[in-house]
Order: sequence, then structure tokens, then C-alpha cells
Amino acid sequence: METIDAIYARRAVKKYDPNHRLSEEELNKLMSAAIQSPTSFNMQNWRFVVVQDPDLRRQIRAVANDQIQVTDASLLILLTADLKAWKKSPERYWRNAPPPVAKMLVDWMHPFYDGQDQLQRDEAMRSCGIAGQTIMLAAKAMGYDSCPMIGFDIAAVGKLIRLPEDHVIGFMITVGKALEPAFPKPGQLDLNEVLVKDRF
Repeated sequence: METIDAIYARRAVKKYDPNHRLSEEELNKLMSAAIQSPTSFNMQNWRFVVVQDPDLRRQIRAVANDQIQVTDASLLILLTADLKAWKKSPERYWRNAPPPVAKMLVDWMHPFYDGQDQLQRDEAMRSCGIAGQTIMLAAKAMGYDSCPMIGFDIAAVGKLIRLPEDHVIGFMITVGKALEPAFPKPGQLDLNEVLVKDRF
């Protein structure tokens, strides 16, 4: 599927074939696409938790407003991010760059993020958002549907997956084989209402 077609065809699907699972090869293809997503300073701060344990998925569903897609979709992916990725051996993010470029960028990271808790969190959410869209478009291109989700108890899910203290959860995505199509688009705003040129 062409990229533009995937963008228009992607919808939030809620009902999936509970007997369908992606193969390991398909999972690797999907997640290999996800890690092509850009991140600030190339720090790749996302951490993708693919929940495969059926009992754990049932527990997550219980704190996700009992939404059926949590257990029935082929995949449940939690998009989390490491808030402190900027200071965890950052030279590895630039190991293939020319040494002067690598040194310059690594040297910039610490003063840019140190003591900036809100910026670190903003960066985590940006990274999760970009990667999430990559996952959903890649899934559509592979013939699958998806659903981004925020309707869950973040603290409870964090405990269930043993989220490290220096990590945050952005949102989660279900991926699978749709049992029925999504509802028609409920009301897309006109481009003229959301596009601003130069200044508000």
C-alpha cells in the first residue's frame, strides 16, 4: 500500500479476530519499522512493551475500562520512553557518525536536558507519538488495523508491566485483523480551520 493511501485508510478499529496472531516475522517487520522513527538527538528513547502473556493482557484490560481490543487484538503494544536516555551512554547514538559530529552532538545533550524535567517528558511524548504513528501506518501497509489508546489507568498499567521509575507511558496501540470496519469518520475539520500560515 502506498504511504498516502495508508494515511487515509488508517482508522481506529475496536473489534478484532481474537484467534489471529501476527507471526514472529511480522512482529519483527512491524517493530523494525517502528525504530526507524526519528527522535531528538537520535537518542531512541522509546521502549516498546509488546504484551504477549494472555493473563497480563486480561489484567491490563481490567484497568482499561474493559475495552475488548486489549485482549482480542493480535498485538498489544505499550509505548513507553526512558526519560533519562539522554545521559545513558549517549555516544552510542552517534557511533557511526564522523567523530567531530558525534562529539559535538553528545556534548550538547547534557546541558540541553539536565534539570529540564518538563522538556525530558515532552521529548518522551514526542518520541512515543511519532513512533506510534509509524507503527499504525506500517500495520496498515501490512494489511492490519490498529487503535491508539489512552483510556486506561496509567499508574496501574505501569505497576503491571514493572515500569522503571525513570520511564513514562505515552499510550498503547492494538494491532490485528479487524472483524468489522471502523465507524465512518465522524467529522474532519476543514483544512482551512487548522492550517495557519506564518502567524495566528
